[in-house]
Amino acid sequence: MSSVISWLANPDGLRRVALASVVANIGIVITGGAVRLTGSGLGCPTWPRCTEDSYTTTPAMGIYGVIEFGNRLLTFAVGLVVVLGVISAVLQRPRRRRVTVLAVLVFLGIPAQAVLGGITVLTDLNPWVVGGHFLLSMAVIAAAYAFWRATQESDGPITATVPNPLRWLAGVLTAASAAVLVAGTSVTGSGPHAGDAAAKRTGLNPETVAQIHADLVFLLIGLSVATWFALRAVGAKEAAARAAWLIAIIMAQGVIGFVQYFTNVPALLVAAHMAGACAVWLATLTVLYATRRRPQDPGDHDLEVMVDGADASLRAAQRITLRRPAHDHADLERSARRPGRARG
Repeated sequence: MSSVISWLANPDGLRRVALASVVANIGIVITGGAVRLTGSGLGCPTWPRCTEDSYTTTPAMGIYGVIEFGNRLLTFAVGLVVVLGVISAVLQRPRRRRVTVLAVLVFLGIPAQAVLGGITVLTDLNPWVVGGHFLLSMAVIAAAYAFWRATQESDGPITATVPNPLRWLAGVLTAASAAVLVAGTSVTGSGPHAGDAAAKRTGLNPETVAQIHADLVFLLIGLSVATWFALRAVGAKEAAARAAWLIAIIMAQGVIGFVQYFTNVPALLVAAHMAGACAVWLATLTVLYATRRRPQDPGDHDLEVMVDGADASLRAAQRITLRRPAHDHADLERSARRPGRARG
Protein backbone atom coordinates (compact mmCIF):
# COMPACT_ATOMS: atom_id res chain seq x y z
CA MET A 1 0.00 0.00 0.00
CA SER A 2 2.80 2.38 0.88
CA SER A 3 4.41 1.75 -2.51
CA VAL A 4 1.15 2.70 -4.26
CA ILE A 5 0.90 5.91 -2.22
CA SER A 6 4.52 6.68 -3.00
CA TRP A 7 3.89 6.13 -6.72
CA LEU A 8 0.81 8.35 -6.67
CA ALA A 9 2.77 11.08 -4.88
CA ASN A 10 5.35 11.03 -7.67
CA PRO A 11 4.84 13.52 -10.54
CA ASP A 12 5.33 10.70 -13.04
CA GLY A 13 2.55 8.71 -11.34
CA LEU A 14 0.30 11.76 -11.53
CA ARG A 15 0.92 12.13 -15.27
CA ARG A 16 0.14 8.45 -15.88
CA VAL A 17 -3.08 8.55 -13.88
CA ALA A 18 -4.15 11.73 -15.69
CA LEU A 19 -3.55 10.07 -19.06
CA ALA A 20 -5.49 7.01 -17.89
CA SER A 21 -8.35 9.35 -17.02
CA VAL A 22 -8.48 10.61 -20.61
CA VAL A 23 -8.44 7.07 -22.01
CA ALA A 24 -11.05 5.81 -19.53
CA ASN A 25 -13.48 8.63 -20.28
CA ILE A 26 -13.19 7.99 -24.01
CA GLY A 27 -13.68 4.28 -23.39
CA ILE A 28 -16.90 4.79 -21.45
CA VAL A 29 -18.31 6.80 -24.39
CA ILE A 30 -17.60 3.92 -26.76
CA THR A 31 -19.11 1.30 -24.45
CA GLY A 32 -22.14 3.55 -23.92
CA GLY A 33 -22.53 3.61 -27.68
CA ALA A 34 -22.44 -0.18 -27.69
CA VAL A 35 -25.36 -0.19 -25.24
CA ARG A 36 -27.43 1.94 -27.58
CA LEU A 37 -26.44 0.16 -30.77
CA THR A 38 -27.32 -3.27 -29.40
CA GLY A 39 -30.72 -2.06 -28.21
CA SER A 40 -29.71 -2.59 -24.58
CA GLY A 41 -30.55 0.87 -23.30
CA LEU A 42 -33.31 -0.54 -21.11
CA GLY A 43 -31.56 -3.82 -20.40
CA CYS A 44 -31.75 -2.68 -16.79
CA PRO A 45 -35.18 -0.99 -16.79
CA THR A 46 -34.69 1.02 -13.59
CA TRP A 47 -32.01 2.93 -11.70
CA PRO A 48 -29.98 2.74 -9.51
CA ARG A 49 -31.11 -0.89 -9.32
CA CYS A 50 -30.99 -3.07 -12.42
CA THR A 51 -34.44 -4.45 -11.57
CA GLU A 52 -36.94 -3.60 -8.87
CA ASP A 53 -35.49 -6.36 -6.67
CA SER A 54 -31.83 -6.50 -7.67
CA TYR A 55 -28.90 -4.15 -8.15
CA THR A 56 -27.39 -6.66 -10.60
CA THR A 57 -28.69 -8.18 -13.78
CA THR A 58 -30.66 -11.43 -13.61
CA PRO A 59 -30.93 -14.34 -16.07
CA ALA A 60 -34.41 -13.13 -17.00
CA MET A 61 -32.90 -9.89 -18.37
CA GLY A 62 -30.92 -11.84 -20.96
CA ILE A 63 -28.00 -10.47 -22.97
CA TYR A 64 -29.43 -6.93 -22.94
CA GLY A 65 -29.29 -6.84 -19.16
CA VAL A 66 -25.71 -8.10 -19.22
CA ILE A 67 -24.62 -5.38 -21.65
CA GLU A 68 -26.36 -2.54 -19.80
CA PHE A 69 -25.18 -3.74 -16.38
CA GLY A 70 -21.65 -4.19 -17.74
CA ASN A 71 -21.62 -0.57 -18.82
CA ARG A 72 -22.72 0.48 -15.34
CA LEU A 73 -19.86 -1.51 -13.84
CA LEU A 74 -17.41 0.23 -16.17
CA THR A 75 -18.58 3.53 -14.71
CA PHE A 76 -17.17 2.39 -11.37
CA ALA A 77 -13.87 1.52 -13.05
CA VAL A 78 -13.68 4.99 -14.58
CA GLY A 79 -14.62 6.43 -11.19
CA LEU A 80 -11.71 4.58 -9.59
CA VAL A 81 -9.28 6.07 -12.10
CA VAL A 82 -10.46 9.63 -11.53
CA VAL A 83 -10.45 9.16 -7.74
CA LEU A 84 -6.82 8.06 -8.00
CA GLY A 85 -6.23 11.24 -10.00
CA VAL A 86 -7.61 13.37 -7.16
CA ILE A 87 -5.56 11.47 -4.56
CA SER A 88 -2.40 11.81 -6.64
CA ALA A 89 -2.98 15.55 -7.14
CA VAL A 90 -3.48 16.05 -3.39
CA LEU A 91 -0.35 14.05 -2.52
CA GLN A 92 1.96 16.13 -4.72
CA ARG A 93 4.54 18.24 -2.93
CA PRO A 94 4.31 21.09 -3.44
CA ARG A 95 0.58 20.74 -4.03
CA ARG A 96 -0.55 22.56 -7.16
CA ARG A 97 -3.93 24.23 -6.96
CA ARG A 98 -4.63 24.20 -10.72
CA VAL A 99 -3.90 20.48 -11.03
CA THR A 100 -6.01 19.66 -7.99
CA VAL A 101 -8.98 21.72 -9.22
CA LEU A 102 -8.89 20.01 -12.62
CA ALA A 103 -8.65 16.56 -11.00
CA VAL A 104 -11.70 17.33 -8.84
CA LEU A 105 -13.56 18.70 -11.88
CA VAL A 106 -13.01 15.42 -13.75
CA PHE A 107 -14.13 13.50 -10.67
CA LEU A 108 -17.36 15.51 -10.43
CA GLY A 109 -18.14 14.52 -14.00
CA ILE A 110 -18.55 10.88 -12.93
CA PRO A 111 -21.47 11.30 -10.49
CA ALA A 112 -22.98 13.85 -12.87
CA GLN A 113 -22.83 11.25 -15.65
CA ALA A 114 -24.24 8.56 -13.36
CA VAL A 115 -27.22 10.73 -12.41
CA LEU A 116 -27.86 11.78 -16.02
CA GLY A 117 -27.56 8.16 -17.09
CA GLY A 118 -30.15 7.23 -14.51
CA ILE A 119 -32.47 9.93 -15.80
CA THR A 120 -32.15 8.51 -19.32
CA VAL A 121 -33.37 5.15 -18.03
CA LEU A 122 -36.17 6.63 -15.89
CA THR A 123 -37.39 8.69 -18.87
CA ASP A 124 -37.35 5.62 -21.13
CA LEU A 125 -34.36 6.88 -23.13
CA ASN A 126 -35.64 10.36 -23.89
CA PRO A 127 -33.49 11.31 -26.92
CA TRP A 128 -32.74 14.81 -25.62
CA VAL A 129 -31.51 13.43 -22.30
CA VAL A 130 -29.48 10.77 -24.09
CA GLY A 131 -27.91 13.49 -26.25
CA GLY A 132 -27.10 15.53 -23.15
CA HIS A 133 -25.48 12.43 -21.66
CA PHE A 134 -23.13 12.19 -24.67
CA LEU A 135 -22.31 15.90 -24.71
CA LEU A 136 -21.51 15.86 -20.99
CA SER A 137 -19.05 13.08 -21.77
CA MET A 138 -17.34 15.40 -24.27
CA ALA A 139 -17.06 18.08 -21.59
CA VAL A 140 -15.54 15.57 -19.16
CA ILE A 141 -13.05 14.48 -21.82
CA ALA A 142 -12.04 18.13 -22.30
CA ALA A 143 -11.53 18.49 -18.54
CA ALA A 144 -9.53 15.25 -18.41
CA TYR A 145 -7.32 16.46 -21.25
CA ALA A 146 -6.75 19.79 -19.48
CA PHE A 147 -5.86 17.83 -16.33
CA TRP A 148 -3.34 15.70 -18.21
CA ARG A 149 -1.77 18.74 -19.88
CA ALA A 150 -1.50 20.51 -16.53
CA THR A 151 0.54 17.60 -15.12
CA GLN A 152 3.13 18.18 -17.86
CA GLU A 153 3.41 21.92 -17.32
CA SER A 154 4.37 24.22 -14.50
CA ASP A 155 2.14 26.96 -13.16
CA GLY A 156 4.26 29.61 -14.83
CA PRO A 157 2.76 32.30 -17.01
CA ILE A 158 1.09 31.35 -20.29
CA THR A 159 2.92 32.56 -23.37
CA ALA A 160 1.52 32.50 -26.89
CA THR A 161 3.35 30.40 -29.47
CA VAL A 162 1.54 32.11 -32.35
CA PRO A 163 0.22 35.63 -33.02
CA ASN A 164 -3.03 36.48 -31.22
CA PRO A 165 -5.21 36.35 -34.37
CA LEU A 166 -4.23 32.70 -34.76
CA ARG A 167 -5.16 31.99 -31.17
CA TRP A 168 -8.58 33.46 -31.92
CA LEU A 169 -8.78 31.27 -35.02
CA ALA A 170 -8.02 28.19 -32.91
CA GLY A 171 -10.81 29.23 -30.54
CA VAL A 172 -13.27 29.53 -33.43
CA LEU A 173 -12.10 26.13 -34.68
CA THR A 174 -12.84 24.63 -31.25
CA ALA A 175 -16.30 26.21 -31.19
CA ALA A 176 -17.02 24.79 -34.64
CA SER A 177 -15.92 21.34 -33.50
CA ALA A 178 -18.28 21.58 -30.51
CA ALA A 179 -21.11 22.63 -32.86
CA VAL A 180 -20.45 19.56 -35.03
CA LEU A 181 -20.76 17.36 -31.94
CA VAL A 182 -24.08 18.94 -30.98
CA ALA A 183 -25.46 18.57 -34.51
CA GLY A 184 -24.22 14.99 -34.74
CA THR A 185 -26.01 14.18 -31.49
CA SER A 186 -29.22 15.58 -32.98
CA VAL A 187 -28.77 13.35 -36.03
CA THR A 188 -28.44 10.30 -33.82
CA GLY A 189 -31.45 11.37 -31.76
CA SER A 190 -33.61 11.49 -34.88
CA GLY A 191 -32.28 8.26 -36.39
CA PRO A 192 -33.03 4.58 -35.87
CA HIS A 193 -30.58 3.80 -33.05
CA ALA A 194 -32.65 4.70 -29.99
CA GLY A 195 -31.17 2.14 -27.63
CA ASP A 196 -34.49 0.32 -27.37
CA ALA A 197 -37.16 -0.57 -29.91
CA ALA A 198 -39.85 1.33 -27.99
CA ALA A 199 -37.81 4.49 -27.26
CA LYS A 200 -39.04 7.75 -28.75
CA ARG A 201 -37.06 9.88 -31.20
CA THR A 202 -36.69 13.65 -31.30
CA GLY A 203 -39.23 14.08 -34.09
CA LEU A 204 -36.77 16.12 -36.15
CA ASN A 205 -36.45 15.32 -39.84
CA PRO A 206 -33.38 13.04 -40.12
CA GLU A 207 -32.45 14.37 -43.57
CA THR A 208 -32.64 18.00 -42.45
CA VAL A 209 -30.52 17.55 -39.32
CA ALA A 210 -28.07 15.37 -41.29
CA GLN A 211 -27.68 18.19 -43.82
CA ILE A 212 -27.07 20.74 -41.06
CA HIS A 213 -24.51 18.40 -39.54
CA ALA A 214 -22.79 17.96 -42.92
CA ASP A 215 -22.69 21.73 -43.47
CA LEU A 216 -21.02 22.23 -40.10
CA VAL A 217 -18.51 19.50 -40.93
CA PHE A 218 -17.60 21.34 -44.15
CA LEU A 219 -17.17 24.53 -42.10
CA LEU A 220 -14.92 22.64 -39.68
CA ILE A 221 -12.83 21.29 -42.55
CA GLY A 222 -12.45 24.78 -44.02
CA LEU A 223 -11.40 26.24 -40.67
CA SER A 224 -8.96 23.37 -40.09
CA VAL A 225 -7.29 23.87 -43.47
CA ALA A 226 -7.14 27.64 -42.94
CA THR A 227 -5.61 27.10 -39.50
CA TRP A 228 -3.03 24.70 -40.95
CA PHE A 229 -1.97 27.17 -43.65
CA ALA A 230 -1.83 30.06 -41.18
CA LEU A 231 0.25 28.08 -38.67
CA ARG A 232 2.68 27.05 -41.39
CA ALA A 233 2.96 30.68 -42.54
CA VAL A 234 4.15 31.82 -39.10
CA GLY A 235 6.51 28.87 -38.68
CA ALA A 236 4.55 27.18 -35.87
CA LYS A 237 5.60 23.68 -36.90
CA GLU A 238 4.26 21.75 -33.90
CA ALA A 239 0.84 23.41 -34.02
CA ALA A 240 0.69 22.97 -37.81
CA ALA A 241 1.46 19.25 -37.43
CA ARG A 242 -1.43 18.89 -34.99
CA ALA A 243 -3.72 20.76 -37.37
CA ALA A 244 -2.69 18.35 -40.13
CA TRP A 245 -3.65 15.41 -37.90
CA LEU A 246 -6.98 17.07 -37.20
CA ILE A 247 -7.68 17.43 -40.93
CA ALA A 248 -6.84 13.76 -41.52
CA ILE A 249 -9.12 12.61 -38.68
CA ILE A 250 -11.98 14.83 -39.85
CA MET A 251 -11.69 13.48 -43.39
CA ALA A 252 -11.74 9.87 -42.14
CA GLN A 253 -14.71 10.70 -39.92
CA GLY A 254 -16.47 12.32 -42.88
CA VAL A 255 -16.01 9.21 -45.01
CA ILE A 256 -17.52 7.06 -42.25
CA GLY A 257 -20.40 9.50 -41.87
CA PHE A 258 -21.27 9.53 -45.58
CA VAL A 259 -21.01 5.75 -45.88
CA GLN A 260 -23.23 5.14 -42.87
CA TYR A 261 -25.79 7.65 -44.16
CA PHE A 262 -26.07 5.98 -47.58
CA THR A 263 -26.12 2.47 -46.10
CA ASN A 264 -28.98 3.11 -43.65
CA VAL A 265 -26.69 3.68 -40.64
CA PRO A 266 -25.51 0.15 -39.78
CA ALA A 267 -24.64 -0.25 -36.10
CA LEU A 268 -20.96 -1.06 -36.67
CA LEU A 269 -20.35 2.13 -38.65
CA VAL A 270 -22.26 4.20 -36.10
CA ALA A 271 -19.94 2.81 -33.40
CA ALA A 272 -16.91 3.79 -35.51
CA HIS A 273 -18.43 7.24 -36.02
CA MET A 274 -18.86 7.71 -32.25
CA ALA A 275 -15.24 6.76 -31.66
CA GLY A 276 -14.27 9.14 -34.46
CA ALA A 277 -16.21 11.95 -32.77
CA CYS A 278 -14.04 11.51 -29.69
CA ALA A 279 -10.93 11.53 -31.87
CA VAL A 280 -11.97 14.74 -33.65
CA TRP A 281 -12.73 16.46 -30.35
CA LEU A 282 -9.43 15.41 -28.82
CA ALA A 283 -7.47 16.43 -31.94
CA THR A 284 -9.17 19.84 -31.86
CA LEU A 285 -8.09 20.32 -28.26
CA THR A 286 -4.48 19.50 -29.17
CA VAL A 287 -4.51 22.27 -31.79
CA LEU A 288 -5.98 24.75 -29.31
CA TYR A 289 -3.37 23.94 -26.68
CA ALA A 290 -0.54 24.12 -29.22
CA THR A 291 -1.15 27.86 -29.63
CA ARG A 292 0.07 28.54 -26.09
CA ARG A 293 2.57 27.15 -23.67
CA ARG A 294 3.70 27.16 -20.10
CA PRO A 295 7.16 26.12 -18.88
CA GLN A 296 7.26 22.33 -19.04
CA ASP A 297 8.59 21.83 -15.51
CA PRO A 298 8.22 23.90 -12.34
CA GLY A 299 11.89 24.91 -12.54
CA ASP A 300 11.77 25.94 -16.19
CA HIS A 301 10.38 29.41 -15.52
CA ASP A 302 13.21 30.22 -13.10
CA LEU A 303 15.67 28.77 -15.59
CA GLU A 304 14.33 31.00 -18.36
CA VAL A 305 14.72 34.06 -16.11
CA MET A 306 18.29 33.02 -15.30
CA VAL A 307 19.10 32.51 -18.97
CA ASP A 308 17.60 35.87 -19.86
CA GLY A 309 19.63 37.49 -17.10
CA ALA A 310 22.77 35.72 -18.27
CA ASP A 311 22.11 36.84 -21.83
CA ALA A 312 21.64 40.42 -20.66
CA SER A 313 24.87 40.26 -18.69
CA LEU A 314 26.67 38.77 -21.67
CA ARG A 315 25.36 41.48 -23.99
CA ALA A 316 26.46 44.16 -21.51
CA ALA A 317 29.90 42.57 -21.26
CA GLN A 318 30.16 42.49 -25.03
CA ARG A 319 29.31 46.19 -25.23
CA ILE A 320 31.97 46.98 -22.65
CA THR A 321 34.49 44.83 -24.50
CA LEU A 322 33.68 46.55 -27.77
CA ARG A 323 34.10 49.99 -26.20
CA ARG A 324 37.31 49.29 -24.34
CA PRO A 325 39.69 48.97 -27.33
CA ALA A 326 38.55 52.33 -28.72
CA HIS A 327 39.01 53.91 -25.31
CA ASP A 328 42.44 52.34 -24.85
CA HIS A 329 43.49 53.38 -28.37
CA ALA A 330 42.59 57.01 -27.60
CA ASP A 331 44.58 56.83 -24.38
CA LEU A 332 47.61 55.57 -26.31
CA GLU A 333 47.34 58.44 -28.79
CA ARG A 334 47.13 61.02 -25.99
CA SER A 335 50.13 59.45 -24.28
CA ALA A 336 52.15 59.60 -27.48
CA ARG A 337 51.48 63.34 -27.84
CA ARG A 338 52.60 64.14 -24.28
CA PRO A 339 56.15 65.46 -23.92
CA GLY A 340 58.27 62.70 -22.62
CA ARG A 341 61.01 62.95 -20.08
CA ALA A 342 64.49 63.23 -21.61
CA ARG A 343 66.48 60.12 -21.21
CA GLY A 344 69.95 60.44 -19.81
